Amino acid sequence: MDIALLRWPLEQERRQELALAELGRVLLVDEDQPAPVVTDCLEDWVRMPASQADIDARCRSVLGRAQVHAPERPALDPDGVLRSGTEWVSLPPVEARLMAVLLDRFGAVVSRDQLARSGWPKGAPGRNALDVHMLRLRRRIAQLNLSIKTVRSRGYLLELELDDRAVVSA
Repeated sequence: MDIALLRWPLEQERRQELALAELGRVLLVDEDQPAPVVTDCLEDWVRMPASQADIDARCRSVLGRAQVHAPERPALDPDGVLRSGTEWVSLPPVEARLMAVLLDRFGAVVSRDQLARSGWPKGAPGRNALDVHMLRLRRRIAQLNLSIKTVRSRGYLLELELDDRAVVSA
């Protein structure tokens, strides 16, 4: 993850854009300005003038928090290879199309209808077909610490499985 350096308060709009994109940023605060309120773990600030060592330390701090609080999202390449961290798994075409929709809405519910339309653009073979492919997909992605939850009467939700070893104590 790259960390953006922004002059504060001059680049307020860019700060908002980067925050929406969930990208890391360090605010370089003008010496005559009040300190900004930081509520996002992907952000930090340093008062200028600051040494390059201080700026680098703030960037490393944001990177460290990003690894704990905002892990890298899984990605699906055009060949149907799903990657999460250093692990990967190859997906068959129907499951790759289903995964693409789940990744587009990572952490949000995707309706059964939307999944069926994406998995079978020419029409789904039946209600059970989606259930069977979701079961297979769940099994394939388990090794990547990903899980697909069923949200009753709404659809499915793709999320990272929390690993007990990854919990950091204060």
